Amino acid sequence: MDQSTTPLGGPTRSPLQPKWWHTATVYQVYPRSFCDCNGDGIGDIPGITSKLDYLKKLGIDIIWLSPIYRSPMDDNGYDISDYRDIAPEFGTLADFDQLVAKARERGIGIMLDLVVNLTSDEHPWFVQSRQGPNNPFRDFYIWRKPAPDGGAPNGLKSSFGGPAWTLDPGTGEYYLHMFSRRQPDLSWENERVRAEIYDMMNWWLERGIAGFRMDVIDYIGKQVDREIVKDGPHLHDYLQEMNAKTFGSRDILTVGEAWSATPGAALLYSGRERRELSMIFQFEHVTQQWDAVYGKWRPKPFDLVNLKTVLSKWQLALSEDGWNSLFWGNHDLPRAVSRYGNVSGYHVESAKMLATVLHLLKGTPFIYQGEEIGMTNVPFTSISQYRDIETINMHRLHVEAGLSPEEFIRGANENDRDNARTPMQWSAAPYGGFSTGVPWIEVNPNYPKVNAEAAIKDEKSIWNHYRKLIALRKTHPVIVYGEYRSWLDQHPDVFVYTRALDRSWFIVVANFTARTIALSLPTELAIKGECLICNYEPVHMIGETVELKPYETFAIECKGSKWHRQALTAE
Repeated sequence: MDQSTTPLGGPTRSPLQPKWWHTATVYQVYPRSFCDCNGDGIGDIPGITSKLDYLKKLGIDIIWLSPIYRSPMDDNGYDISDYRDIAPEFGTLADFDQLVAKARERGIGIMLDLVVNLTSDEHPWFVQSRQGPNNPFRDFYIWRKPAPDGGAPNGLKSSFGGPAWTLDPGTGEYYLHMFSRRQPDLSWENERVRAEIYDMMNWWLERGIAGFRMDVIDYIGKQVDREIVKDGPHLHDYLQEMNAKTFGSRDILTVGEAWSATPGAALLYSGRERRELSMIFQFEHVTQQWDAVYGKWRPKPFDLVNLKTVLSKWQLALSEDGWNSLFWGNHDLPRAVSRYGNVSGYHVESAKMLATVLHLLKGTPFIYQGEEIGMTNVPFTSISQYRDIETINMHRLHVEAGLSPEEFIRGANENDRDNARTPMQWSAAPYGGFSTGVPWIEVNPNYPKVNAEAAIKDEKSIWNHYRKLIALRKTHPVIVYGEYRSWLDQHPDVFVYTRALDRSWFIVVANFTARTIALSLPTELAIKGECLICNYEPVHMIGETVELKPYETFAIECKGSKWHRQALTAE
């Protein structure tokens, strides 16, 4: 065999320069819902610190914290009133410094959520800005005179529903807010704004953080008079300037949230010569499941072929430059096992299957809190149970537009953001062990069965499956850098892909259904080797046909220089 290729024809070595975060696994903490130490029903920083050993045992390298800054909490902390202080309900700067230090002792870094497209309307900059056109802070934000009819300057719409402009009676002008009216957008065209943000970022970097996740970073280049919101003409100029003035000389992880990103754009953000970000979060695999009119509030039936198409497109597009982020869920998305798996009959099996498929792809995996124990969507029945500002606004707008309240609740129970925000289920104790007080949002009623305490004790639990996947990434370079190739792309029920590097390759097979499936494989996929991981009994060999149990998944690795077909028959 030509030793410049793997058995499946891939390159022998990755062209990527190795980075520490290539082998890392990130765990997202939503502080309000993670662990409450003082009994007020709201999670806090001391609560996070108290669970560091849990995360260390799981194998986590980085903790990404959703916003912990001082905030009036109109949007649960994504409306910041002071970038250099901690929200009192979460703790103090001293608590944060202790978290960073205690995490570092365990080899874990802390990544902060950087929210710099907007602030709270209570931020001192905006308080000054709204005092009048001549105030020095006026152009920190985006103000416009009314249209000739006295209405909004143009037709831009808020992502939370309604116009993106609010009239300020004191000055007679409108300010822009692409989200809540209490979240005015900053003007990144103002050099003073950018300088303030960079100074703030460096202040946090000096406190020893390991990186930033950047909220809706594709919005910062907006040009509102042209109604350009995402991917504005100076977006990448700003990111390159940010890189040069803040983290560019530091070995940290930076991840940009970019709902608008295409594979080509991803290479602009994360290409090795671009000097911008480490990677981005892209959401094509999420949005392709939404209705064209009602969006996520009327989700489409799950389509595996479409999902495979999107995942494969991104794997191939970033195969030699840039880097993929790998995730099923986060604080804005539904619970993965509820969206893609089967919580009624094959909860454990489908959760393990989803974890396997994701973690063996090329990229950095992100685990959202509770995903590792199989937490599910919430069975709310009334809009009064929701706390999310987006859901409450959209309920009113969609019901006014003709969607029945019952249908909206059904859609919300599938895709609403509060599905991810119910308290972490630590034990079978009251409120899932999250707090000794009444939580700020209801606990999912399945916590007596689905909780971390029970999962850790069970060798066959979802938690222990995640732990094994995280460990495999640290010891198998083929998982980190191997070439990706998909197979049986049009099969509606099964996902099959291979990864290959040097003289090692492995195959991943996953059944996405509750049925037993007899699968025919191409002859070149016959393999005999080591079963890396499985969710039923270990599988060490497959031929041209294989029978898959409901939601069965496994990965088999073959090493050596022999042609893989020979490895199956040679004894």
